[in-house]
Amino acid sequence: MIFALQPNLTRNNSYEVTLEICEELDSLNARYLLDLSVKDRFLQTKADFLPYDEMLRSCDILITIGGDGTIIHAAKSAVLWDKPILGVNAGRLAFMAGLERHEIHLLGNLLSGNYSVDKRMMLKTRLVKDDKTLVSEFCINDTVVSRAGRTKPVELLVECHGRHLAKYVADGLILATPTGSTAYSLSAGGPIVDPVLESILLTPICAHSLFARSFILNTDSELTVKAAPGSEASFSCDGEDPIDIPEDCCLSIG
Repeated sequence: MIFALQPNLTRNNSYEVTLEICEELDSLNARYLLDLSVKDRFLQTKADFLPYDEMLRSCDILITIGGDGTIIHAAKSAVLWDKPILGVNAGRLAFMAGLERHEIHLLGNLLSGNYSVDKRMMLKTRLVKDDKTLVSEFCINDTVVSRAGRTKPVELLVECHGRHLAKYVADGLILATPTGSTAYSLSAGGPIVDPVLESILLTPICAHSLFARSFILNTDSELTVKAAPGSEASFSCDGEDPIDIPEDCCLSIG
């Protein structure tokens, strides 16, 4: 088994925890890889250094060192290579992490096969114009559609399989996975959904309505979100920098 290590070196303790993981893998005579961009920081280890995409392609499992944000960021790339992720917490609370720092000695269980895989669904969000994809992003928590730099609410039209589903006049709309049901969607009044149940949650943000409620939809749902003419909207996947949605474009989520 070949391990790839992805430390978030902006997090306190991440560097030290990564070195401890390297030492543990050395004791197990396991091969491990690190991104070429961090080679100068880890010359004292026995790691092989490869460009990031080649590192992911070559490994059997990706170990992230940091917090939940590190796992979420890594998942966007790991899914392209169908690689599982093990998160090691390097500091504060990390609800998605599989190991804490004091549990690094358990890495040997990966080599012995003494582990289970917790599958989490992801959403693919595409910015589309005339059936042409302009931007494509994966998210493990949510895609958030919101007003773009204005205090005025945005009017959003939602279709499912090409048929009208809902219209929201609101600050925005959250399209979340069950994993993301405990993130922004929960803050906006959405339900908590067990991650083993694959579904898509639609939760409006501060809707101007007496009866705005969340929808829970099947993962087969083909969702389209459009901003009404005159509304300025943008979208963001897993809290990354927002991308404007031009009037002649829509979002396809599924």
